[in-house]
Amino acid sequence: MVLNRDHELWAVALWVEKNHGEEGIAYIAQQIQRLSNEGDEAGIATWKTVAERFDQLSCQSSTN
Repeated sequence: MVLNRDHELWAVALWVEKNHGEEGIAYIAQQIQRLSNEGDEAGIATWKTVAERFDQLSCQSSTN
């Protein structure tokens, strides 16, 4: 099975949810800060997209 970029981003969001739970947003913020310190704009954009997916997962969990 080949994952496209969207699937990869969802997989990262799911990994964060599984491994960090409610603290996932703090973990994502740490990654964004680290990449900001390194000047990695592409990495920041990736983690911001992961954050959007993570938020969607959180919304789905709270409605179920």
